[in-house]
Amino acid sequence: MVNRPLSQKTTLITGVSGGIGKELADRFATGGSNLVLVARSGKTLERLATDYRKNYGIEVTVIVKDVASPGVPLAIKQELDARQIHVDYLVNNAGFGLYGPFLETDLNQELNMIDVNIRALTEMTKRFLPAMVERGTGGILNVSSMVGFFPGPLMSVYYASKSFVLSFTEAIENEVSGSGVTVTALCPGVTATGFVDRAGMGQSKLFRQGNVMNAGRVADEAYAGFLRGERLIIPGKQNRVLANVPRFLPRKMMTRIVRKMQATGR
Repeated sequence: MVNRPLSQKTTLITGVSGGIGKELADRFATGGSNLVLVARSGKTLERLATDYRKNYGIEVTVIVKDVASPGVPLAIKQELDARQIHVDYLVNNAGFGLYGPFLETDLNQELNMIDVNIRALTEMTKRFLPAMVERGTGGILNVSSMVGFFPGPLMSVYYASKSFVLSFTEAIENEVSGSGVTVTALCPGVTATGFVDRAGMGQSKLFRQGNVMNAGRVADEAYAGFLRGERLIIPGKQNRVLANVPRFLPRKMMTRIVRKMQATGR
């Protein structure tokens, strides 16, 4: 078990404008960690930075960039190196979803989703992990999802992208085991954030009838688990049970169940 010190450490968080990302930033700030906040919304980041500096006396660096754009993860690393800011903890939170049948959804949005959910996360990990391993300390928290355990009709690309994040994170965690660096997958279930509306899934049974958690509770469990150095964090007892369902059901049956829950209507 790891007991992480946060004072005088620096945590980089992507996708911090709202939802789980913002809630995680709140908790790292409360713990005394300096922050590097990365998102596309400059006004939101500056407001958060001002609040964190005033309320917690920490250093906050704002980087207004889209991590999915080519070359941005490298540019972020180079900017921080030039300013002699060493990232101790990395939270890859940026991501989005898209609801609808694959034959009808927009290809450009799906390719952008792959860039954000997979490529950017992979490159950010690649850019910042080596220095952590070299120092023999640090941690990465990759935000996957409960959907990473399932195939997802009506959100096929999103579900697949989160399966990638889960598998990738577990593999990297194994590779760096014993190095002093932890790599953790966070797999929240349905969470009440702006994600649902942006993805267009507000009318799905999964959201209307499922076990919806608030972002603050998800962040509480994620933050505590990350400080302990846990490999996998699934917030909520019911979600931890559901994550084991694929072990017992035929995949075809499981896919049909997910399709039913993803559908709209009663």
